[in-house]
Amino acid sequence: MKKRIGSYPCVRVEGGGRGVVLQAGAVLLVETVRKSNLDAAISAALMPWRKPRTVHDPGKILLDVALTVALGGDCLADVGMLRAEPAVFGPVASDPTVSRLISKLAAGGQRVLAALRTARAEVREHVWRLAGDTAPDAGGQVIVDIDGVLVLAHSEKQDAAATWKKTFGHHPLMGFVDHGRGGSGEPVVGMLRPGNAGSNTAADHVEATRLALAQLPKRLRRGRQTLIRTDSGGGTHEFVAWLTRRGRWLSYSVGMTITDAIHAAVLKVPASAWTPAVEPDGEIRDGAWVAELAGDCLTGRPKGLRLIVRKERPHPGAQLRFTDADGMRLTCFATNTEGEAIAALELRHRQRARAEDRIRAARATGLRNLPLHDTAQNQIWLEIVQIALDLLAWMPLLALTGTARLWEPRRLRLRLFSTAAQLVTTGRRRYLRLARHWPWTDLITNALNRLHALPNPG
Repeated sequence: MKKRIGSYPCVRVEGGGRGVVLQAGAVLLVETVRKSNLDAAISAALMPWRKPRTVHDPGKILLDVALTVALGGDCLADVGMLRAEPAVFGPVASDPTVSRLISKLAAGGQRVLAALRTARAEVREHVWRLAGDTAPDAGGQVIVDIDGVLVLAHSEKQDAAATWKKTFGHHPLMGFVDHGRGGSGEPVVGMLRPGNAGSNTAADHVEATRLALAQLPKRLRRGRQTLIRTDSGGGTHEFVAWLTRRGRWLSYSVGMTITDAIHAAVLKVPASAWTPAVEPDGEIRDGAWVAELAGDCLTGRPKGLRLIVRKERPHPGAQLRFTDADGMRLTCFATNTEGEAIAALELRHRQRARAEDRIRAARATGLRNLPLHDTAQNQIWLEIVQIALDLLAWMPLLALTGTARLWEPRRLRLRLFSTAAQLVTTGRRRYLRLARHWPWTDLITNALNRLHALPNPG
């Protein structure tokens, strides 16, 4: 009896297979595009840039690139993976056609960006209506996290420069709507900036906030139904003053740098004024307390601003900073929210850490690098990345339940999108038959059934 060599079975491989579709699980994204009316909206937005008698619709080309990025592609040429599966993705333009379109859109400048952003805002409002009770605005308030992202460049590109972390590349400013503990998040702003752009540039934060608000339904732009949340990069006097002037319309929760005045005020807080910090489940956080500051540290600050400080025991081995006090790690934030317990406000601000999850997902979805040379072209790429992230957020929002709604792009690709299927034509209809033994086949089919049950656009 011949002994088997190695731990895996030996399988012979040959070409010539027919009726097999790779990336079959991507029909979830295709159906999300259809039900959200994203294809029609993008096509209408880019109609002014479509030449007469052209074969490929610019909107379809751009969406094909966005689908490619959602499936893990990181350059324009990766659209070839869609071109190989016309049964799922339809006709896909050639690489030169895709490249020419990106150059044309880049030449269109702000007109193109405004058209794409308006289309995305309209589709976003429609998707949230479809989502109903699971929509980000179902609780009456939407939280937008604004944060900077460092994107490394490994070659000379326009506006690539040394960053504050002593790397080389670009420093986009991003904004994400937080879906809460039961979901992920979706991008609402992506501003491409040079690598040497500051982390605390107030003008950029103001512009990012304006662009983010324009992506939200109009009903959320008044009555403090939108909360702008940032780290200490947004804690500048100019940005906080701008937010305060819109106090009737906006709520904010902005991280602040521990100044000498704040440090002195913390030392004066009596022990009875410190409140235990809480966790999302309501449990008291051991070793952490919060207090609201008053007195001289508020001098010169906008009316209605509240300064809330948190102190906690550092982790074993952690090095204290000059701004820490009495062996405690200090952090501080400003808010204009009234009538809520400071422990609840501190928990709300601490949950800004979910923005780091959104940034990690963006890096895994086309933002690991900017593949083009010109800044205008890379800004179009950044819009494509945002569309891809929109789809990766909307599909779980509309079709998935339970823990699957929390899956990040890499897990969605590995378990759902990469599924292979057999293409069968019968009764003048085409079917994708997924492998019966694949552990997530039922999850895919159930998700598709939920998408099919949604009303068709128009």
